[in-house]
Amino acid sequence: MAGNVPKIRFPGFTEPWEQRKLGDIAQRILRKNKSCECTLPLTISAQYGLVDQEAFFNKRIASKDLSNYIVVKAGEFAYNKSYSEGYPWGAIKRLDRYPSGVVSSLYIVFSIRKERINSDFLQILFESDVWHKEVNKVAAEGARNHGLLNITSDDFFGIQLYLPVSQEEQFRIGSFFSELNNLITLHQRKLDDLKKFKSGLLQKMFPKAGETVPEVRFPEFTGDWEQRKLGEIGNTFSGLSGKTKEDFGHGQASFVTYLNVFNNSIGQPNMIEKVEIDPKQFQVKQGDILFTTSSETPDEVGMACVWPVNLPNLYLNSFCFGFRPKKEIDINFYAHMLRSPQVRNQITLLAQGISRYNISKTKMMDIRIWLPSESEQRWIGRFLGNIDNLITLHQCKLDDLKKLKQGLLQQMFV
Repeated sequence: MAGNVPKIRFPGFTEPWEQRKLGDIAQRILRKNKSCECTLPLTISAQYGLVDQEAFFNKRIASKDLSNYIVVKAGEFAYNKSYSEGYPWGAIKRLDRYPSGVVSSLYIVFSIRKERINSDFLQILFESDVWHKEVNKVAAEGARNHGLLNITSDDFFGIQLYLPVSQEEQFRIGSFFSELNNLITLHQRKLDDLKKFKSGLLQKMFPKAGETVPEVRFPEFTGDWEQRKLGEIGNTFSGLSGKTKEDFGHGQASFVTYLNVFNNSIGQPNMIEKVEIDPKQFQVKQGDILFTTSSETPDEVGMACVWPVNLPNLYLNSFCFGFRPKKEIDINFYAHMLRSPQVRNQITLLAQGISRYNISKTKMMDIRIWLPSESEQRWIGRFLGNIDNLITLHQCKLDDLKKLKQGLLQQMFV
């Protein structure tokens, strides 16, 4: 970058940034946990930083013997060379959650050597594209020289980085991104709380096995819910058949993809793909219920999706089957009812397979569902639909904040 200055900068700072090796400002730490005084094994999560390995991996840890682990203290950094999403050459995280912990000796642990380097600034620098590019260069060079995709400690501390000369500028950048991270964390927490709230409602707003009324109900309604077999209220249809890969990606017709069905309780019309018109295929209509027929785990087989709109020449992918109710349904109610724990538990028990699990249309028609009056269905559907809209709103805000951060990381560092 010309002049070694970032594209976006706080006013009042004009000096070019200086190039330094990481080893000039950081000092490697090799303090072994010899007497096993520290018993908190840590691991690096790209999203959550240095976290308790036992809690993060549900009490499963790489080793019970912590004697050769490296002790990390609060404020120190650890680098994990392993690949993780968004960090193809490994992630660096500062220990913020605990006063101390231990990490595998495969990690590189270091502290900041000089007081004039702001730790918050450096923590953000390690998330930026400019840092990842420098790590990439070193890793690629090492692979050419040694035939290994590896980074030695000497290579790691030899990585070049640019730093503001002014400690005040470092502080401003570090403080700004800390506030932005706090805002992202706040929105993530709100989103997680909403999802937990909805999950709890799905447990309580539909009758449990052997019961005829739900635990939580709108006060206007008192009658028992009706139990029906799915096959009693509609008929099945098949997805696309007789097609080769050359038939897809073009044409005047469309089809609902497997992932559209799998990921969404209500189908997304903007996630359909092109295929040629074929009058022999069964067309998907508004109110149709679509089911996946296979998955890698029994917990994910038979996922239901309700299609919300009428579109011309719309088919269903061949790895799903459709179900058309005999009368118009409340889309929001059925979307949530068919993904409620009470229904999902039944479907999971029907999954068959070893490496991949499948479910048949015939067996799916024996699934028992609970139906209140049409008026109560509309109330439940509207209420849960509003929660979904709120979740979507928070997700959009969170995504926007993450995009803002990513853009600033690209423009506020050299």
